[in-house]
Amino acid sequence: MKLPLCLQVQMMKYLLDTHILLWAASDSPKLNLAIRQILENKNNELYFSVVNIWEIAIKKSIGKLHLPIPTSAFRRLLLENGYRELAITGTHAMATETLPFIHNDPFDRMLIAQAQQEGLLLLSADSKVQAYGDCVAKI
Repeated sequence: MKLPLCLQVQMMKYLLDTHILLWAASDSPKLNLAIRQILENKNNELYFSVVNIWEIAIKKSIGKLHLPIPTSAFRRLLLENGYRELAITGTHAMATETLPFIHNDPFDRMLIAQAQQEGLLLLSADSKVQAYGDCVAKI
């Protein structure tokens, strides 16, 4: 049986769900020890997606999220702290078509597709996201 791409890598590469990014930025007590160790391990590559930035911008604009800095400043801080930005490609978009419809959230579905296509392990505390299997870390 062939392993999923996300489990074939030597160095761990993680894509962070939006809530994990926000918790990390605010040093939230919601970040458990396992997540903190992943985020602090310099051997890991940490990614955020354009999807995260888009979700934050939308939620800020409709009043569902309070972020004390502009979204552009948040993005810049992520980049300055070594996070890598992942763009959305046509391949990512097409991959959402074949995902089981476990979760209605289009942001999460795109993050799952990106993780699968790019060989990244998605960090999420959302049980609906975790139901997608091997490329989602059970945290």
